[in-house]
Amino acid sequence: MAESDAPDVQMDAANLYREESYTDLKAGTMRKLVPVKVDGSDDPSREPIFTAATQVMTPGGVLPLSGEVEGAKTLADAVAGFAPAIKQAIADLREEMAAMQRERASQIVVPGRNAPPPPPDLLMR
Repeated sequence: MAESDAPDVQMDAANLYREESYTDLKAGTMRKLVPVKVDGSDDPSREPIFTAATQVMTPGGVLPLSGEVEGAKTLADAVAGFAPAIKQAIADLREEMAAMQRERASQIVVPGRNAPPPPPDLLMR
């Protein structure tokens, strides 16, 4: 791609955040996005955003999960909302997986036409 074809990517100076990270070294991490003005000072006209993050072990390996802690205005609110945010992230993931399974099951397979390759664990003889 030529340099003149590159998109003009610019930051939105009215939507800047400073990131703070907190952890209990057990359950997960809480991320706080603090709204700031373009000069770096706090912007009290906007609310901070808190997100909860953790990892769960699955048969396929470690799966990272994260979700916004709704309505949290303080770190104490966010810590109290950690478990519900992760439960919602798991529910959203299950719903997305079920939709993908339904979509895959509803596909009509016609031999020789854009057939997906067999799963790697399927032995061919």
